[in-house]
Amino acid sequence: MSTLAILLSAFVLSVVGLFVFIWTQRRGLFDPSPAAAEVIFARGEVGAVEDPAVTPAALRGLQASSPAAVGAADPAELADRARADASSAPLVFFLLCCSFVWLLVASAAGLTASIKLHEPDWLTQQAWLTFGRIRTLHLNAVAYGWAPMAGLGIAMFVLPRLLKTTLVGARYAFMGAALWNAGLAAGLGAIAVGLADGLEWLEIPWQVDVLFVLGGALMGFPLVLTLLQRRVHHLYVSVWYMGCALFWFPVLFLVANIPGLHRGVQEAAMNWWFAHNVLGLFYTPLALATIYYFLPKIIGRPVQSYNLSLLGFWGLAFFYGQVGGHHLVGGPVPAWMVTLSIVQSMMMLIPVLAFTVNMHGTLKGRMAALRWSPTLRFIGFGGLMYTASSVQGAFEALRSVNVVVHFTHHTVGHAHLGMYGFVTMVFFGAMYFVLPRVTGREWPSPWLIGAHFWLAAIGVSIYFVSLSHGGWLQGMAMLDAARPFMESVTLTIPYLKARSVGGALMVLGHIAFVVHFGWLLLVKPSGRQQPTLLKAI
Repeated sequence: MSTLAILLSAFVLSVVGLFVFIWTQRRGLFDPSPAAAEVIFARGEVGAVEDPAVTPAALRGLQASSPAAVGAADPAELADRARADASSAPLVFFLLCCSFVWLLVASAAGLTASIKLHEPDWLTQQAWLTFGRIRTLHLNAVAYGWAPMAGLGIAMFVLPRLLKTTLVGARYAFMGAALWNAGLAAGLGAIAVGLADGLEWLEIPWQVDVLFVLGGALMGFPLVLTLLQRRVHHLYVSVWYMGCALFWFPVLFLVANIPGLHRGVQEAAMNWWFAHNVLGLFYTPLALATIYYFLPKIIGRPVQSYNLSLLGFWGLAFFYGQVGGHHLVGGPVPAWMVTLSIVQSMMMLIPVLAFTVNMHGTLKGRMAALRWSPTLRFIGFGGLMYTASSVQGAFEALRSVNVVVHFTHHTVGHAHLGMYGFVTMVFFGAMYFVLPRVTGREWPSPWLIGAHFWLAAIGVSIYFVSLSHGGWLQGMAMLDAARPFMESVTLTIPYLKARSVGGALMVLGHIAFVVHFGWLLLVKPSGRQQPTLLKAI
């Protein structure tokens, strides 16, 4: 079969599949009130806002920003939700505590690596502090520590609520989390002493990866067991995203780590297949599921178009699987494979635009809620960065753009826009909502929440803008045969220093977050008997 036939077949099948899916929906894509979108609320709860991270005065302001009439929520359903929260609270608390630890480890390693790019002689006495190792420690602490622990902790909190039942099999997840964290500690130790597999995102030795496989499998049990005990007929879109993330990741991780299965050029293709898909098919679904639950819940309004949310899910499933190949433009791989990756990268604009239109429609008329809800500010910022990073990534895949930005700091800026600006900021917002629920304590300082947001938002903005601009100039310099290579290096120094400034602000935000969490644990409980804080408005 010719290259053209393969590409056209992939394109036509994807588009036809999407249109068949759209056609099968019983209502139009822009139907404002399908019943399925209201499953996250108790009967009579639509119109009532909810955010445990706000003060009583801010909660009244948040409610005033919602023009919908507030009904009387069914007390029985609220009691069931409290029991669901109580069933998941110990596990969620443990997972989120682990995420705080790895966030600090990743922050310290990341800032150290950033400074070393413009101060290469700093901290060179120890081998594990050299750039090659400390940067790899940062990547793995984020990829297998902070992000999975935070994302899975949020998922374990949300799933019982969406399925309207208690969490089943939490003890398996506890064992799985313990194995996972032991594997990560061993893996980071191996990298620090120079034992690594040499593939980006797959540096941890495969012998240690066995612990991740066992731990991940055990953490997936509660999803299956709780699904079997569900008390809802319809599975909300967040369950789709979270369930598939917990299915997709084991497939990716297992295939990528089988010893000796991939060699030579195949290994390079596999490497970028895994590295891109672990972001798009694991972290991204967890973050999108988080947005689709918490954003409507906070403003008391069902998502504007439930069918658009399903279009976004199936678009991600249809198109994302092969986008990693655009990192091999110019490499010794079949041209059709790279072209297919470029096509699918551009097709990703469909689910991204579906999400963007849906979120804008849901927030329309309620933008004032961003003023009152700190959780919504983090999640809203993260959703905006999902759109920005996805659009940038689609165009970055084009050969005309890729030839300039490949092997430059521009790509690093793009990766942080997605992994930090989108995923991490969404997880931050959700944690501000979740932790008071599972601890029975309220956040002591609205000021620290605000400081965390602005430090993180301004920091990642400086980080992204500096690397994007500096990386483009770097790429143009490398393409000019009349300019020496060292010129492409020296011209990036000011931008790398700006990167460290942005990174330092982000780290300060993380410290504020961790200090605030410790303060929350030290304050007296609210006195309520239920872990769900049902505040009177």
